[in-house]
Amino acid sequence: MKNKKIALQIMAMSLILLSFIACDEEFATLESDIINEENAMNFDILSQQYDIITYTQVLGPVQTDGLALNSLGIYDDSYGRTTSSILTQLNASSYDPTFGEQVAIDSVVLTIPYFSSISEIDDDNIITYNIDSVIGREPIKLRLFESNYFIRDFDPNGEFNDNQNYYSNMSASTTETISNGALESTEIGFVEYDEDGNITPIDNIIQISEEGYTLTEPDNDDDDTEPQVLQRLSPGIRVKLDTTFWRNKIIDKEGEPVLSSQNNFSEYFRGLYFKAEPINDKGSFLISNLASEVCNVTIYYTSLTASTTDDADATEQNTFVMTFGPNRINFMDNNFTNPIENGNSETGDSRLYLKGGEGSLSRIKLFNGDDIDEDNDTFNSFETFKNAFVETDEDGNFVRSKRLINEANLVFYVDQDAVETPTNMQDGEPNRIYLYEIENKAPLIDFDIDITNSSLPSFSKFNHLGPLQRVDDEPNGNGIKYKIKITEHINDLIVRDSTNVELGLAVCLNVNLEESFLQRNVLSLEDTDLTAPISSILSPRGTILHGNNTEDENKKVYLEIYYTEPNN
Repeated sequence: MKNKKIALQIMAMSLILLSFIACDEEFATLESDIINEENAMNFDILSQQYDIITYTQVLGPVQTDGLALNSLGIYDDSYGRTTSSILTQLNASSYDPTFGEQVAIDSVVLTIPYFSSISEIDDDNIITYNIDSVIGREPIKLRLFESNYFIRDFDPNGEFNDNQNYYSNMSASTTETISNGALESTEIGFVEYDEDGNITPIDNIIQISEEGYTLTEPDNDDDDTEPQVLQRLSPGIRVKLDTTFWRNKIIDKEGEPVLSSQNNFSEYFRGLYFKAEPINDKGSFLISNLASEVCNVTIYYTSLTASTTDDADATEQNTFVMTFGPNRINFMDNNFTNPIENGNSETGDSRLYLKGGEGSLSRIKLFNGDDIDEDNDTFNSFETFKNAFVETDEDGNFVRSKRLINEANLVFYVDQDAVETPTNMQDGEPNRIYLYEIENKAPLIDFDIDITNSSLPSFSKFNHLGPLQRVDDEPNGNGIKYKIKITEHINDLIVRDSTNVELGLAVCLNVNLEESFLQRNVLSLEDTDLTAPISSILSPRGTILHGNNTEDENKKVYLEIYYTEPNN
């Protein structure tokens, strides 16, 4: 494989070109604004389409340990149903804790905030939130279990210090599966408190709401004074748990070795298993950052004060906090009514089936997958293309350009009939898709030099990875097409003599994750080198695109290239 290098002078030219094509306009507008008969009589702006091969690749189980985010819940779309659950270790806030004498647990609270933003604060300091990490607004049943499965750090069957991988189908390898019995060792109930402080078990129902939580001081029976607001919390899962379990598991173990270190604690309390179930055959899908310290289980307790006081019965309040990690694993159960099958790698497919999680992606061969064939005197598709655009020496090295590539695009049309929203579908098509080099497991050069980088994923890399164009530009309108610009990737092939590698196309939850996180392994006996982008694993969404063999010629996927040619 030839190394891909970015020359400084080429980079400068690329940035200039990107400034011209930053707006997503039709080519006719580009021609009139940049070069036309009035300002450049010696050049013609032309375009040409090139056939490509596109086909579906089924993924199978994907590696889900160490993800940047975790998913939980129920997701329905035109493929069927995906149910996502979480297994996580717990990390104590302190070891060898001293809880004190006469400990009384006030409450045990599970907190998992949603991703949210503040849209308004009124005169009474009431905050209105927008949440963007929950797909759907139907309630779900959340069952919480103590897990008896020990999550390993290292693979006992691998090389020294090889990390242990865990996969979406509840397995650690092709031969080691994780049983439901091990995951569901002891169920931990949800409770509520009445006005007198009595505890009552309740159903494990999570209502999806954009309202935050307001914590106030205890009622002092003073009718003239409103309870003081102690804290305002953003929307999320916030439930009280059975205190008996946590007293037996934590408080009563004070002074014992099981609470003395993280290693001992992880062996003793092996983890929590979050299992989502539908209610009335419906549900919602949550995406959370369980690595955040605000996601935790907190024991609020009261004990006799340790300070010197004249009151022997004086008490003080304390907390014992357990965050999630360091190891967290997602499990995904697909119940597809429309199973996905591998496509035809030789001729391509009429439709491309993209599905996140343990789903599928598309593979793309530009110029039929051809590269330079030094043993054949006959030009193949790629060599014919390259010869039309550049002049090379006898060793195949670049000499000069015959044509200047202004823009190169792949345009994928959505099969709107196939992804028509069923009545029980909670959310539509993915707003972004991600193109990358399959063998190198890396984004294209166009991704790296796209200056539209933002902390907000919706506004990142949109020159290269164009967002889904929707009917009437409505946020929830049916999808029309995705436009992906690969200008510098094509220049790499013809100017910098890079190899014409096969590309991958996948749904994308957050394009920014592809800059910081490595792709994850796919559990396969046939292709042990296959991986999946992390942003695709995190997304439950799916779509269906027209391929190169579609019967609708107007929606066939091509490589389209706009170029400038001297008019001699």
